[in-house]
Amino acid sequence: MAFDNFTHFIMPKLLIATLVYLVFVSVNQWIVPGFMEQRRYLAGILLLAAVALVFFTFTMVAYSYRFGYMLGYKTAGDFHYWCAGRAFVATIVMAAAYVIYYGAKYLYFRFLHAQFTEWQVWKKITVEIILMLAAWVIWLVMLTQDNRYAAFKAVFWTGLNYLVVYILLYYFIFPPFHRKEQRWPILWRNLLLIMIFFCGLSTILIGFTTRIHEMGIVLTITIFGEILFVLPLAFILSKTRMKQKNEVLNLEKALGRSSANLDFLRSQINPHFLFNALNTLYGTALEENALRTSEGVQKLGDMMRFMLHENHQEKIELSKEVGYLQNYISLQRLRTQASPDIKIEVNIREEHCDHFIAPMLLIPFVENAFKHGISLRSRSWIVVSLSCNERHIYFDAYNSVHPKPDNDPEKASLGIGLNNVRRRLALLYPGKHELSIRETNTEFFVHLTIDTQ
Repeated sequence: MAFDNFTHFIMPKLLIATLVYLVFVSVNQWIVPGFMEQRRYLAGILLLAAVALVFFTFTMVAYSYRFGYMLGYKTAGDFHYWCAGRAFVATIVMAAAYVIYYGAKYLYFRFLHAQFTEWQVWKKITVEIILMLAAWVIWLVMLTQDNRYAAFKAVFWTGLNYLVVYILLYYFIFPPFHRKEQRWPILWRNLLLIMIFFCGLSTILIGFTTRIHEMGIVLTITIFGEILFVLPLAFILSKTRMKQKNEVLNLEKALGRSSANLDFLRSQINPHFLFNALNTLYGTALEENALRTSEGVQKLGDMMRFMLHENHQEKIELSKEVGYLQNYISLQRLRTQASPDIKIEVNIREEHCDHFIAPMLLIPFVENAFKHGISLRSRSWIVVSLSCNERHIYFDAYNSVHPKPDNDPEKASLGIGLNNVRRRLALLYPGKHELSIRETNTEFFVHLTIDTQ
């Protein structure tokens, strides 16, 4: 029988590849989930046997075409027996491969999927890694079609080497250098160690699994591939990723700051407070010759000026934030000083408090304390403390808690300002603040520590 490239090579390869795909899809998407996992074992086993028989039959036919021109047997029956034996082995290998695949998939979803989802592992895998992996697999599949096993092994180990080195450089070696946490000597040392280890390892594995004699050429090609392709690609893309990550972080901070400031204006400086302040000033004006009224108006004007000018800056002096707090507390004292059962204590020690801080960051706690801690009918107290050292700012707000009637519109607003300030702290001081909130039926306590460096 004369050799024909389509009949004896292309067609059998396509037939076997198509069979593998169809069998995998039918077993994995239909038989196993629809029958075996539903404990319909009898029907599932019969269907698996039928699929295996179809795969065996068509594989035997494909082998008869694949090796028909190489007949070296006395009779056609002997050749068919040989094809049947080879098809049987292929069927067993296919079944074993699927069992291994299904077991690995089960173990992954049973033990690893939840943790990988929490870590967002798949979102951290870049498009470049997926493209490199796809190109590597496609090249390997192409090499399996022409039986160049030495080339297959060389591409397999070299491609795996490039992929691992790229991942190490992209995620671990170059980012500290881009963040200026490492200098050039340390970077060169790490690059040299990685290249020596992985290029040497891939060359050794190629030598053990092939009969290639010129291993020096293989090592040279591997090294030049890493220097000319892997290293520049990882360096450029990791730098671009770092730049994009910083831009996104800055945008998130700006958006969070704008949103938080807007929420603050809506929820913290509300009409209730302004109405109470104006009523207080009106009552004071009737009692005396406008001295206290002018003082209250001045404090209210200072607060408004702070909100219009200082509030839009990224950082302000801590003394300005403290001045705003003191003006706010002074106005609230005017409103509550007629009640002897209300105690307001302020302990502000300004030694070492020359830090800068995000504006309107402390007032939510004080405003929350007055909103929910003062009752003109019950004994109430508020204690506000602030101190600093060379690096940290320490702030405490401690107040009484009074039950509110069900129809009070402020009853459900207790967490608005606190949630807002939590978001701002997470954006502006990630990993550099500690916020502790404790609440009982009668007391509410907030402690905040900010690392300003």
